Amino acid sequence: MRSRPLARSTRARPVTALAATVALAAAVTTGAAPTATAAAVSCTTTYKISSEWGDGFGATVSIRNEGGDAIPDWNLTWTFADGQRITQLWNGTYTQTGGAVSVRGADWQRGISPGASVQFGFNAAKAGAANRAPVDFKVNGVSCAGPNAAPTVRLTKPENNAAFAVSSPIELAASAADGDGSVSSVEFYAGTTRLGSDTTAPFEYTWTGATAGEYSVTARAIDNLGAATVSAPVAVRVLAAPSVVATPSTVRVKQGGSAGVGVKLATRPAGPVTLNVARTGGSADLTATPTTLTFDQNTWNTAKTVTIASAANGGTLATAAFSITGPGLTAAALDVAEIDASASDYRAAFLEQYHKIKDADSGYFRNFDGLLVPYHSVETLLVEAPDHGHQTTSEAFSYYLWLEAAYGQLEGDWAPFNQAWASMEKFIIPAHTDQPTNDKYNAADPATYAPEHPRMDRYPAVLDGGVPVGSDPIAGELRQAYGTSDVYGMHWLLDVDNTYGFGRCGDGTTAPAYINTYQRGSSESVWETIPQPSCDTFAHGGPNGYLDLFTKDASYAKQWKYTNAPDADARAVQVAHLANQWATAQGKGAQVADVVKKASKMGDYLRYAMFDKYFKKIGDCVGPSTCPAGSGKNSSHYLMSWYYAWGGATDTSAGWAWRIGDGAAHQGYQNPLAAHALANDPALKPVSATGATDWAESLDRQLEFLQWLQSADGGIAGGATNSWDGQYAAPPAGSPTFYGMYYDQQPVWHDPPSNRWFGFQAWGLERVAALYQLTGDERAKRILDKWVPWAIANTTVGSGGDFRIPSDLEWTGKPDTWNPATPGSNANLRVRVLNHSQDVGVAASYSKILLNYAARSGNAQARTVGEGLLDAMLAHTDSIGIAVPETRTDYNRFDDEYDSSTGEGVYVPPGWTGTMPNGDPIAAGADFLSIRSFYRDDPQWPKVQSYLDGGAAPTFTYHRFWAQAEIATAFSLHVQLFG
Repeated sequence: MRSRPLARSTRARPVTALAATVALAAAVTTGAAPTATAAAVSCTTTYKISSEWGDGFGATVSIRNEGGDAIPDWNLTWTFADGQRITQLWNGTYTQTGGAVSVRGADWQRGISPGASVQFGFNAAKAGAANRAPVDFKVNGVSCAGPNAAPTVRLTKPENNAAFAVSSPIELAASAADGDGSVSSVEFYAGTTRLGSDTTAPFEYTWTGATAGEYSVTARAIDNLGAATVSAPVAVRVLAAPSVVATPSTVRVKQGGSAGVGVKLATRPAGPVTLNVARTGGSADLTATPTTLTFDQNTWNTAKTVTIASAANGGTLATAAFSITGPGLTAAALDVAEIDASASDYRAAFLEQYHKIKDADSGYFRNFDGLLVPYHSVETLLVEAPDHGHQTTSEAFSYYLWLEAAYGQLEGDWAPFNQAWASMEKFIIPAHTDQPTNDKYNAADPATYAPEHPRMDRYPAVLDGGVPVGSDPIAGELRQAYGTSDVYGMHWLLDVDNTYGFGRCGDGTTAPAYINTYQRGSSESVWETIPQPSCDTFAHGGPNGYLDLFTKDASYAKQWKYTNAPDADARAVQVAHLANQWATAQGKGAQVADVVKKASKMGDYLRYAMFDKYFKKIGDCVGPSTCPAGSGKNSSHYLMSWYYAWGGATDTSAGWAWRIGDGAAHQGYQNPLAAHALANDPALKPVSATGATDWAESLDRQLEFLQWLQSADGGIAGGATNSWDGQYAAPPAGSPTFYGMYYDQQPVWHDPPSNRWFGFQAWGLERVAALYQLTGDERAKRILDKWVPWAIANTTVGSGGDFRIPSDLEWTGKPDTWNPATPGSNANLRVRVLNHSQDVGVAASYSKILLNYAARSGNAQARTVGEGLLDAMLAHTDSIGIAVPETRTDYNRFDDEYDSSTGEGVYVPPGWTGTMPNGDPIAAGADFLSIRSFYRDDPQWPKVQSYLDGGAAPTFTYHRFWAQAEIATAFSLHVQLFG
């Protein structure tokens, strides 16, 4: 039987990303306008069943005062239809006669102020299997029954990212429906400005008079009872005039060499258009061919190449300006300059790639009042870790910082580097207003335990306050060091365009918006997630927002919650360390000093990734209740875990906040270079009492960890965990250990296995190779001496852009239990390369390993293969970057419903219902697409639909931001090492 919760409990903790969490067995939300007899009362009642057992159940009921007058002494009545009888009630008093129930509030909540809510809970007995929710709620005799479902709406015109000339009318259209009534009108908005409306289907409006700029356009449907839903937005560009688009518009070409520029039109022309390419100033040593280009209504959006050539005549480096013009079109201007003929070809390649990425017409960024936010990819229809291309990650921000650091190193201009950090700080490091109740955090009681589960249908996970948790040993010193209780770290995921419509803390409109996806243990793939806002104010989802999908508790409070991806923060620290060295060598160290200091602060907070999730003691940790709570630093494994997270109540008068680490460490997240910098670089040493000491310990521990995981072949195996299955379960018999943590070949997630992708080898070893190149660390060299030959043996570099690098890996056996005095040989731990790919991002990261290793060791083969990969990628250059086509057979999962036999598909607990901000229903039977219907409006969607209908798997050419930046910085690394 469910025990009685604490009176007025609101501590619904923790709902954290990548942690197993919580939901309702059943929920009904009801509401209606007041009757004429009691016009002062207007209310909404939410009834939810929080748990059920054989002959009983527990439930909570909340009443919200929707009116403008206070309800001074409320009395709620309803009728049970299935013979249920209350046996215990808290936060109120009750009477029951037959099925009729009457409840009055406890003394402290007799009155309900306008806009406020009260809540009570009860346990009850059931008369049989049926347990229907009541439908006749009344407050002081006024009906609060008869829910009105909001309408659904989506924009059908224009297409996302469409461009229009300033004088052109913009046709807007939306489809809208209302399942329990009718749609009375659809309003169209540009940002928060109402453009117009239509009251009859098809719902249409012509927008005229739009000034030049970028707009987020939405449709708002209103039903016959006043409920409203806002559609997912589409991005619209209004141009000062029909324009020529040239990418990149800044061209740097080696003297005697050439470079390409992609040219197209911004908008569809009325007929054929001929463009003229001409030099408008500067040196005749720079020429452009062809001098004319022709486009029509079918080819206007397909880039054609203009080649800029430099005469091989030596002399002073030349500059020139070119203009690409057409009748009635705004011209495109090209800024062209020669670079020294003796300069590395890779310097020219870096500059070309850099200017393509930074060119506004390429589409890698969204500009927010002068600060740039990188998209995950230029393309919108993309599902991998983020579930939409125009989301972004902390990973992308860390690569943005790296791109600008490389530019500063080669060009001596550090303003873009500082601007990248400013954008990071504004948009993806939560501000105080985003985490307002950290001052209520109790380091002696960091978070309430909730077990993770290997299957999603075990969710919601039950919060268990009886499981001992350890104390947080660094919160106090961080607060003392920085004078704040706020956490200085990046949240991992942003909805840049507010495509989902959560907005900022439930406002529905603000972009970018903090969001989250993964919540339900190791089996949950991207195809099975239910997106939710990071600040859950119950504005969307179900009666408790999204909280009760993940964590089961007696009551729920509106709350904020963020999850950090440690590899991204560590990469930012790594880049700041490099930037400090480069700028200092130029005599410009003062120009980056403020950013370097902030990176040091970020690294100080990054230590939360070193701790067990619930600050339990590291080593032989089996049984939630028997694994002891940690004290001091004995809950630290000193590795980079998969995440750390923090959260708290949105109500600043509420007395709680929480923080967790993670006991699972993956080889691909380790960054010994960042650890070295934070322990040894005077500019980066944290100011906290023990920060630098912890990072010195982490440097040693990370290198030991990678040595322990290195297979007999050379590849690095998965990782280790202090909490088997995320619930401190007993690991398989014979599991080897690393300082008491258990070997896990697929730490964190299993769909697909998390160490199957070769990219994690490349990401992780890049940092090891950079540490070796910069410091000569012999421990790093020993790992590379074994890894590099294995990787090269499984790599092919041919001619004409042909290359093959490892893709999927298969692991067998286990490492030896770690003995730091006499490490084992791991003779039984083996890896096999299953297939190969032309993944340009991974190839670039892999080339960095080879180049760093070659520069320090003198290994000629490593340099040859590294340069071969760079040259091969250059053969895949297009108008906005370097990319290769890829076929996506996994896109058959767009419409996968939950399958209880396999545990795969989108799982929604039985009886739980809710809606996404655009009105997409969330209920049993949902699939990835049904809660993301905006994908049907994507210009590339017909390719996927054809595949779902039985056609061939679709092929896409993706320009992922991290990959394009990785390629650019690989070119710059070659210049730094060999140029």
